[in-house]
Amino acid sequence: MTPQEIVDKMMATDTYSQWLGITILEVKEGYCKLQMTVRNEMCNGHGITHGGISYAISDSALAFASNSRGQRCVSIETSIAHISPIFPNDILTVICTEINCSKSLGRYVSEVFNQENKVVARFNGTVFRKPEEWSDFQ
Repeated sequence: MTPQEIVDKMMATDTYSQWLGITILEVKEGYCKLQMTVRNEMCNGHGITHGGISYAISDSALAFASNSRGQRCVSIETSIAHISPIFPNDILTVICTEINCSKSLGRYVSEVFNQENKVVARFNGTVFRKPEEWSDFQ
C-alpha cells in the first residue's frame, strides 16, 4: 500500500480526526502535513483553544506519518509545548517529520503553525512499530 492509501484507510474510520475537521495536505513515508480550522466549541474558559486541540492534530499527524511506511504503529510516548495561544477561527497546519526509524521504534517531531505561519506548538512522539503490516488488513 502507498502512504496515501494507508492514511486514507486510517482516516476513513478515525472519527476523532474527522470531528476535528482535519484535511490531509501531504503524506509520504515518515512525513505528514495536516490542516484544520479551530471552532468555538474547541475553546476553554479563557476563550482560547483548549490545549488538547493542538495536541490532537499533532497526535493524528504522528499516527499518519509513522504508519505511512506500511508497518502498523502506535504511540508510546508523546509531549507537547504550547508556545502561543490559539484562537477560534485560527487555521492550524501541522508538519510531522520522522527523525529516526528502527525495526521497533520511530521518533517524530511536529510543529504546529497558525495562519500567520507562526509556530504555536511543538510536539514530540515515539511510536512502537508493531510486526503487522497494513497490507495484511485489507
